[in-house]
Amino acid sequence: MNTWMNKARSVVWTVSWLMLSVGGSVAQAAPPAELTSVPSVDLARYQGHWYQIAHYPNFFQKKCVSHTTADYKLLEGGQVEVTNRCKTADGTDTSALALARVQQPGFFGGGLPAPSTARLEVRFAPAWLSWLPGVWARYWVIQLAEDYRYAVVGEPKRQYLWILSRTPTLAASDRAAINAALQQQGYDPAKLQEEPPR
Repeated sequence: MNTWMNKARSVVWTVSWLMLSVGGSVAQAAPPAELTSVPSVDLARYQGHWYQIAHYPNFFQKKCVSHTTADYKLLEGGQVEVTNRCKTADGTDTSALALARVQQPGFFGGGLPAPSTARLEVRFAPAWLSWLPGVWARYWVIQLAEDYRYAVVGEPKRQYLWILSRTPTLAASDRAAINAALQQQGYDPAKLQEEPPR
């Protein structure tokens, strides 16, 4: 009888331990909190030349193998002209022109209490399609150095991510701080694809 009771207790303990372990795993796998952007961005300071340091791989940058940069030009009315450049595998330079604007309230569900210059929308499609919400992709500045020496850009679904710098390389201390913040923001720094040395 005692042997049977001991076995029963052992089974109950084992099942309880497994349930706690599974529960802990489920808790750890819970989706991260809603992504937040920095409070605001001075678009006049943000404009200019940026080097891509790393990014989440994506279909529209597949042809880019090196020397990826972005140039932002503030236009009258607060919109921003975006010029992305890179080199392809055969060494050819390629570029894409886009337009960015402050995210419009009501788009992408819910809208914002007030427009924020840290939450932009970017359109690469022709201007005649600009009335369609689907052609505007979210571009949120989620990290920004006080002196604007680096910026980290993402979007609420966390499918896209870019680390940008005013210089071709980042200080190790800056990169460590960025990666630590990315983990807190629900991103996986291990998924980042590094830009080849220039």
